[in-house]
Amino acid sequence: MAWSNRATAVALTAATLALASPALAQKQYGPGASDTEIKIGTTTPYSGPASAYSAGAVSATAYFTMINEQGGVNGRKINFISLDDAYSPPKTVEQIRRLIESDEVLFLVNPVGTATNMAVVKYINQKQVPHLFIGTGATVFNDPEHYPWTMSWTPHYASEGEIYAKYILSTKPDAKIGILAQNDDLGRDYLLGFKRGLGDKAASMIVSMQAYNTTDPTVDSQVVSLKTAGADVFFMATIPKFSAQAIRKAYDIDWHPQEIVVSVGSSIAGAIKPAGFDAAKGIISAAYQKDPADPQWKDDPAMQAWNVWMDKYNPRVNKSDYYAPYGYNIGYAVVQLLKQCGDNLTRENIMKQASHLDMELPLLLPGIRLKTTPTDLRPIKQMRLVRFDGSRYVLFSDVLASD
Repeated sequence: MAWSNRATAVALTAATLALASPALAQKQYGPGASDTEIKIGTTTPYSGPASAYSAGAVSATAYFTMINEQGGVNGRKINFISLDDAYSPPKTVEQIRRLIESDEVLFLVNPVGTATNMAVVKYINQKQVPHLFIGTGATVFNDPEHYPWTMSWTPHYASEGEIYAKYILSTKPDAKIGILAQNDDLGRDYLLGFKRGLGDKAASMIVSMQAYNTTDPTVDSQVVSLKTAGADVFFMATIPKFSAQAIRKAYDIDWHPQEIVVSVGSSIAGAIKPAGFDAAKGIISAAYQKDPADPQWKDDPAMQAWNVWMDKYNPRVNKSDYYAPYGYNIGYAVVQLLKQCGDNLTRENIMKQASHLDMELPLLLPGIRLKTTPTDLRPIKQMRLVRFDGSRYVLFSDVLASD
């Protein structure tokens, strides 16, 4: 009798497992996901004063085109909807609402801009839509308590600003610093970290601070004011269009301070080339991704693969453009994230996986990797200093971590 009961129990257990297995393996989909498609969206400035940034979305689109030609992710094609917001917060609100309410995307990836993301972050979190790898390093976006669905990509501006301040203190402790900063959260965050890095010397070392709005036609008068103030270090917390103007104007008025331009405004294609290579020689910035123009990556397999991809899928974007490898890295990270999600393509699981990242990307500098936790949603926390030598940026520091 005991043997019979045991046999019956084993049979029932087996039957129960057989019935449970399909349920355990059942696919789970949120809005925008199906057996054949994963719909994701972004906003970027294809027009307006920050249009140089659109090369990132163009490059990410090209990466997803390659993935789709290879069969997609787990058999699903990526439908990447990329809308122009002209770097204008009201337009961003309109376009993000369209992506969520009309297009019904599964998640958002790399919408660009500090003020633009500020305009939509509360709405996106109320809707509980993953707001991933956003194109800003403002510290407000690493706030899991208030914005648990939001995750930045760019290293935080305040941390980067602190890196430059410490460099100045170590190399030119008697510097007279002139600052040009964008009049929004981007500029304020960089200034916050920069002043924090200078510490109690900030008041005596900073001789002039000038601001600009993205609607300003030029920053010529601000640059003249900084020269007049006697600054011998010029710190630019600027986006590419205004970096180019500032660098060029300083050169044209025969002002040659040590120039430092923040990473988001340092693109060779978007800032250095328009300013003129001679005018930009000696500029210092910070980087976290490989520079395609740097000969040290000539034999790097990842860079070789990127060059082949650029020729085939992304010929519209100049290889010297900072946002070409940027968009490629974004695309790579999104694909890896989707692979981790498997057949559970709900918004909740997308966010769960995104808050537990630990991966290398092909075009990040050695020693720098994507790493997140539920309490720290900054994927990239490390950078290295670079100097423009007249044709390319040259690395000259070790990996510098930001807290």
